[in-house]
Amino acid sequence: MQKSQTKPSPETDGPSFVEYRVQGLSCPNCTREMQEEIQKLKHGDNARLSYNSGKLTVSPHVDLSRVESILKSDGARIVQAPSSSSQAAASPGGHSDHGAAGHEHRSHAHDHAQDSTRKMKWLLGISAALYLLTFLLEGRTMQPVLIALYAGAMLLSGYTTFLRGLRNLTRFKFNMDTLMTVALVGAVIIGEWREATLVAILFGLNELLEGYGMNRARQSMEALLAAAPKEAELLRDGEPVLVPIGTLKPGDVVRVRPGEKIPSDGTIASGAGAVNEAAITGESVPVTKRVGDAVFGGSVSTDGVLHIAISKAYEDSSLAKIMHLVQEAQDSKTPTELFIDKFAKYYTPAIMIIALGVALIPPLLLNQPWMTWIYQGLSILIVGCPCSLVLSSPIALVSGMTRAARNGILIKGGIHLEQLGRLEAIAFDKTGTLTKGKPAVYAETVYDQDRFYAVVGAIEQASLHPLAKAVMKHLEIKQPQCTFRDPQDITVLPGEGVRARINGQLYWVGSEDVLSHIHDSARNDLAAVKADIAHLKAQGYTIVAAVSEDGVLGHFGLADEIRAETADVVRKLHEAGITETIMLTGDHEQSAQSIAKQSGVTRVFASLLPEQKVSKIKELASRRKTGMVGDGINDAPALAAADLGIAMGKGTDSAIETADVVLMQDHLGKLPGAIRTARRVNRIIQWNIGISLSLKAIALLLTIPGWLTLWIAIISDMGATIIVTLLGLSILLGKDRESVTEGLSQPIARS
Repeated sequence: MQKSQTKPSPETDGPSFVEYRVQGLSCPNCTREMQEEIQKLKHGDNARLSYNSGKLTVSPHVDLSRVESILKSDGARIVQAPSSSSQAAASPGGHSDHGAAGHEHRSHAHDHAQDSTRKMKWLLGISAALYLLTFLLEGRTMQPVLIALYAGAMLLSGYTTFLRGLRNLTRFKFNMDTLMTVALVGAVIIGEWREATLVAILFGLNELLEGYGMNRARQSMEALLAAAPKEAELLRDGEPVLVPIGTLKPGDVVRVRPGEKIPSDGTIASGAGAVNEAAITGESVPVTKRVGDAVFGGSVSTDGVLHIAISKAYEDSSLAKIMHLVQEAQDSKTPTELFIDKFAKYYTPAIMIIALGVALIPPLLLNQPWMTWIYQGLSILIVGCPCSLVLSSPIALVSGMTRAARNGILIKGGIHLEQLGRLEAIAFDKTGTLTKGKPAVYAETVYDQDRFYAVVGAIEQASLHPLAKAVMKHLEIKQPQCTFRDPQDITVLPGEGVRARINGQLYWVGSEDVLSHIHDSARNDLAAVKADIAHLKAQGYTIVAAVSEDGVLGHFGLADEIRAETADVVRKLHEAGITETIMLTGDHEQSAQSIAKQSGVTRVFASLLPEQKVSKIKELASRRKTGMVGDGINDAPALAAADLGIAMGKGTDSAIETADVVLMQDHLGKLPGAIRTARRVNRIIQWNIGISLSLKAIALLLTIPGWLTLWIAIISDMGATIIVTLLGLSILLGKDRESVTEGLSQPIARS
C-alpha cells in the first residue's frame, strides 16, 4: 500500500498517522460522509479522507478492514501494490512517495483508475446500445422483451448507484445516491421504463465526467510532484555509488550528469554548467552555475557534469517542503467549500421532503391525479441532485493551485488562493523586494576629468564596502579598458572614507566629509560643489566624493537599484484590479520617494521601524483586503499581520515557512499573473454555484404548471455538472503572459 509515515507517537514509537492513496472516490459529498463514518470507528477520530487529493490519513491502530468496507460502499478502495508496504516502511525519512516504491504505487494507482474508467465506459456503451435497440424493436416485439432490455441497460449503468442508494435507505441516510435510487425505483413503479433507463445512463455518464474532471486536476498536481528525484550517485572514495536519496546527509558529495536531477539542496563543489530550476521557480530558462553556487533539489543539470556537496537531507530540502505544502494545500477547505458542504448536508433531505410534498399534497388536498404528481415528485428528486453544487469549488481550486505551482508560485491552501483573488491593496517592503538591495550609481558630477576616475578606481578597487563595489561596477562600464594603479599608504578613516597616496599625492574618497581635507587656499569654489551635493541628497542619493588637497575631483550619487521588472509589475497589478500599491521602508523620505516615482506605487511610508511597519499593515488591512510582499527573511511580522503574506526569495526556508503565498523566483514578475489566476478561480466558483442553483431553480419552477419531466430534470442536472467540470478545468488551459522585463530601469549617469 502506498503510505507515508508522519508524527512519531511517544506511546508506540511508531507513526501516529499513515497515509493511503484511495481510488474511486465518486464525489465530495460522498467522501465527506465516508470520512464521518471512518471517524466513528475506534482510533478513527482524527481520520481525514480528501476528495481533492484522493488520500486517506488515519491512525495505524484503526481496523483497516472496516475502513475498506466503508470505502467499498461507495465503490472506492485503497490502492495496493505487491510488497509495497514493506518498501514504504523501509523508506528513509518516511517519504515513500519519493522513492522507487512510491513510483510503483503511482503507476499502480493510475492503472486502477484507468481500469475503472475503462470498465465504466464499456458498461455505459453497452447500456446505450441496449437503449437504442429498444427504439428499433418498438412495436415489433412483446412488451416484456422491451422491459427486459430497459432493465438490463438500467442495471449495467446504475447498479453501483442502486447498491449505495439502497444501503443508504436502510440507514436513513439521504444523499444523491438515495435521491437517484428513489427516483428510478419510483419511475419503474409507475411504468416510465424508457425515461428511467435514460436517467440511469445519463447519471452514469455524469459520474464518469465528474471523475474525469477531478482526476485531470489531480494528475496535473501529481505531474508537479513527479519532479522529485528517486536515486543519487554518491561519491565514495571518488567512485559513484547509486543510493536512495533518503540516505543522503549533509556533507555527502554526489555526481549529477547532464539530464539528471539534482537530488537535494547543496552547493557546487566542482564543475560548471546550466541548471534548469523550473521545478522550484517555474522559470524555464536555465541558469549558469559555477563552483560555490547554491543549487536546489529537483533542478536538472542540462549541459555539464556537476559534483554537488549536499547541504540538507532530502526531507529538509526546498523541493521536499514545497511538495509537502502542495499536498497539504489540496486537503485544505476554503470558507466557500465549508459552506457548500454544510449546505449540501441539509439540502438533500430538504429536496426529499419537497419531492414528497409535491407527490402527495396535490392528490390528497386538491384532488389532482396521483400519477401526474408522483411523476413530478420523482423529477424533483433528480433535479435536486447536488452533484454540480458540491463540484463547484474543488476542481477549480485544485486547477488554480496546480497552475500557480507550475509557474513557481506556492499557494498554501485553497483559502489563501481565495484571499489572493480578493486583494484590493498590496504593500511592498522596499529593500530586496522593489529594489535589489544593492546600491548603484545613478548620478555623477566630474570636476577634474583627468584624475577623477583614475583616483576613485585606484582607491576603491580593493575595498569590500557595498558602495565601493557599486562605484567599481560603474567604472567598468565607463572605462572598460582602464587599469588602475595600486595606491600606497592606504588608511581607513572611520565614518568618513579612505585616504591613500597616488604618485606621491594624497587623495580622499568617501562621504561629503572628505571635503574638510581640502586646503583653505582652495576652498573658494566649494559653495557650488556643496550646492550640487545638496541637490543630489535632496533626491535621496548617497554621496561618494573624491578630493585632493587642492580641490574636489568629482562625486557620485548612489541609491538602491530598483529591480528591472518593478515598474512593469506595479502597472500590471493595477491592471489586474489592485486599487492601491504601497511601499513601506525604513529609508529616509527622499530615497523612498525616488524609488516610488520609478516604480509607480501609489503611496509611500518612509522611516518606519519594524514595529511601525506592522502597525501600518494592520491599519491598511482594517480598511480593505491587503497583502504584504517581502523577502521572507526580516519581514515575518508584517507578513503575518497582513490578510495575505506573500514572500519572495527563490526557495529560502524562511520564505516557505512564513508566508501564505511564496514566489519561488527572486523577482515579482509572476505576481500579477498569480492574482489574475486567483481572481479567475473565484469568478468560476461563483459562476459554478450560480449556474448549478439557477438551472435547478428553473427546473423546479416548471413543477408549478406541471411541465417538469424526467427528461428536463436529468438534462438540467447533467448540464450543470458538465458546465461546472469544464469551467473548473479551463483554469489549466492557456499560457501566462507574465515575464520579467529586462532593462526597464537602469542606473543613469550624468556629467
